[in-house]
Amino acid sequence: MVRLVAGQGKAQICKYGSIVKTYKIEINGQVQGVGFRPFIYNLAQKLELKGHVYNNHTGVLISTTCTKATIEKFLEDIQNNSPKASVIDQMSLHEVPYEDYEDFRIKPNAKGAQLNLPLTPDFAICDSCKSEILDPNNRRYQYAFTTCVHCGPRYAITQNYPFERHHTSLASFEMCPKCAKEYVHPQDIRFHSQTNSCSTCGIQLQLYDNDHNLIGKTTSGILETVQKHLSAGAILAIKNTSGYLLCCDANTKTAIQNLRAKKKRPNKPFAILYPSIEQVKKEFRCSRKEIEALQSSIAPIVLLKNTQHTRLSTSSIAPNLKHTGVMLPNSALLYLLSNSLKTPLVATSANIHKSPIIAENDEVAKQLKDVYDIVLHHNLPIKYPQDDSVLKYAQNNRLVLRRSRGMSPSHIGVSLKTRKCILAMGSNLKSTFTLGLLSRCYTSQYFGDLDAYEVFSRYKSSINSYLNLFEAKPDTIIIDTNLQYQSSMLGEELAEFHKADVVNVQHHKAHFASVLGEHSLFESKDKVLGVVWDGTGLGEDNQIWGGEFFCYQDRQIKRLTHLDYFDWIAGDKMAKEPRLSLFCILDKKEKCKEKFSKVEWKLYNQILQNNTLKTSSIGRLFDAAASALLDCNFNTFEAEASMILERVAADYKGKSYIDLLAGAESISGSLLLDNLISEKEKGINLPKLAASFLYTLALVVINLSKAEDIKIIACSGGVFQNAELVNILSELASKEAKYLKINRNLSTNDENISFGQLMYYEHCII
Repeated sequence: MVRLVAGQGKAQICKYGSIVKTYKIEINGQVQGVGFRPFIYNLAQKLELKGHVYNNHTGVLISTTCTKATIEKFLEDIQNNSPKASVIDQMSLHEVPYEDYEDFRIKPNAKGAQLNLPLTPDFAICDSCKSEILDPNNRRYQYAFTTCVHCGPRYAITQNYPFERHHTSLASFEMCPKCAKEYVHPQDIRFHSQTNSCSTCGIQLQLYDNDHNLIGKTTSGILETVQKHLSAGAILAIKNTSGYLLCCDANTKTAIQNLRAKKKRPNKPFAILYPSIEQVKKEFRCSRKEIEALQSSIAPIVLLKNTQHTRLSTSSIAPNLKHTGVMLPNSALLYLLSNSLKTPLVATSANIHKSPIIAENDEVAKQLKDVYDIVLHHNLPIKYPQDDSVLKYAQNNRLVLRRSRGMSPSHIGVSLKTRKCILAMGSNLKSTFTLGLLSRCYTSQYFGDLDAYEVFSRYKSSINSYLNLFEAKPDTIIIDTNLQYQSSMLGEELAEFHKADVVNVQHHKAHFASVLGEHSLFESKDKVLGVVWDGTGLGEDNQIWGGEFFCYQDRQIKRLTHLDYFDWIAGDKMAKEPRLSLFCILDKKEKCKEKFSKVEWKLYNQILQNNTLKTSSIGRLFDAAASALLDCNFNTFEAEASMILERVAADYKGKSYIDLLAGAESISGSLLLDNLISEKEKGINLPKLAASFLYTLALVVINLSKAEDIKIIACSGGVFQNAELVNILSELASKEAKYLKINRNLSTNDENISFGQLMYYEHCII
């Protein structure tokens, strides 16, 4: 959309008799670090324009002197042919005082005002750079940090804006004459590429053994040594452009088991790095959308369904599950390594349980010396370390399981009404923060559990980095109503320091608001049914909510109903032991007595007698169902039992479900489980029962929407990462002419809480 702003410019008559004026074009959006200025330069050359282009604090600014017909053609070409990675929010055209330019130039520009543009995420290596690093005749042959204007790290290495080389971690790497020549050559793919470098002037690799002996400096020697060690079952720590990864041969079961033991990760799935999409297609069932995602500039981990052709030891990689997390190389370094080995690798974040991904060379030696056998360092500092993003597809719905590298800080496309600086602190688990500033919304990458010191430290330092980057001082800080969250406590500290107002937003209302915000539903004249299902969140009645139904209308969110309350005991053990959820929900508790020792049985029954804390958690209901149906009584990682339940439900190929709450007057977890157990005792097969459990919950949603006469259903919360539930609910909604909305750019889990807090404040408070 081009907005024409009238100006006071004076027209001139060119030698051909045409009227020429000087115009200023302002382009806002994701237009820095995406090759936009080189694109403008070459377009200007094509149209024989004179003037200049440069980055500023709001995006890209162009000045040119030309005829009206030429400027119209120029604007049309910008809109239709801009770089693939760019996102144009708005273009404005101003007439300004006449200026006579000699040529067209790209001008560097320092930031002159408060930053007001989207931050650019990292981009996966492009096909052109892939070809170069495998070509022995190319000067970037085997250079592990090859990038161009279309690919490479951006956010991970950004220290300031506008996006210029001296504002990145590459500032200390001076370009050699050949790279400098590419940088100024308009037809080169590295024309004004701020990450341009080569083996002569660029980033250097060093390979060490576990005793810190240098065992490789040249790329060819390093690749050969790494291949030899991995083939022998070794574990490699490798510094990618967004942080360290731990890798081992995905075909070597003993190596995978060794990595699990050393990382203290007994069952949680690993991701697998494949050299090529062709190899992935041979081993997995891939939809068109899954293939597109794998090959996109995000290069995320995508959960793919195993097939009979999957040659990996999937029981070691993803125990008890039928999907494998698959990714393609996102950097030149990983691409070189993958093509050298020609075999899939386990590739998991380099950290210890609950700690953040490591990015510093000295830290990997401190924390993981007992895990890796060899470590591959490089000397490029990483400003914002990130895990890999994770996606899953449920029919037409893209489910974001983790929003990080390549997606963060992605362009969500929300424009804020308030011009104040708002900092939303998010939740305690799967934490993020969101900064609202000058009408823009910036949601950080996923951090993790803030009760872990290292995670909290990175979360806190990243907030400070954002405030410094934007030169911002919060006017309002939004926190969860649970004041025991680390995010809430830090929010109150920051509010006191900055003399900012503090606003509390209830956890599940923030979840609901995140979907309303993503799908622009706040302005809807129709009512919207909010379905928020997760594990835990403090409710407005001081009970633990998690199975909530809301209605949004006229800037108000009201709680309609919820899963019937049941006892919450033993704190965090509820999430770790599904058998406890079953014990708490069942009215006929004797049905689960064999899952406990005599001492435990006596103790938990005594606790129940005086317990007053209740919950409506659907997440715990899932745990209980997995315990009752599949005997999954302990989780070795978060939501393990629920994921196994989803896997069993996916095995059911029929459409004849059992409504386990038929005739019920309320949403009773106890009745649902009693009926589930009764059907199991009748000999009904487990896949059908698991699918019927999901069908019953989906039917509850549809029936409530019909009873309330609501057409739009908006779902959020970690439970909606269950693809089978989403599939069933989508089918039912379609049959009943309901419109189903689920988080699409953000995860349905607590990663969306900070964004939802800001949306709730923006639309329901101010």
